[in-house]
Amino acid sequence: MAGKKKDAQRWDVGASDELPERGRLVVDVDEITVGVFRIDGGLYAWESTCPHVDGPICQGLMVPAVREVLDERRAIKGSVFDETDMRICCPWHGMEFSIKTGKHPANAKLALRKVAVSETGGRIFVDV
Repeated sequence: MAGKKKDAQRWDVGASDELPERGRLVVDVDEITVGVFRIDGGLYAWESTCPHVDGPICQGLMVPAVREVLDERRAIKGSVFDETDMRICCPWHGMEFSIKTGKHPANAKLALRKVAVSETGGRIFVDV
């Protein structure tokens, strides 16, 4: 007999003003840990389990993506930070994922598990 899908519950995880631009909240809700991020004014929430070896991904360093700068012959001239693509890096082994998409930059099959997030009445809510 197949199990029934549990209906999601809405959890109040904090005040909107507690989460500034490029900030994060890491909270335990139900039986999982969730990371909520504010990037470019939008909210993004992910289950804090790295798909590599279950590390606490949402506790990791937030960094902009690194892009190679090429010359006209396509030779590398250097690198720049891309502030439009913020990443979260797993503190255990350095795996990194886009905060906006949850995907690994080199392998889209590796992705974080998305959590529904919303903002109402000055409060932030997640559904798990």
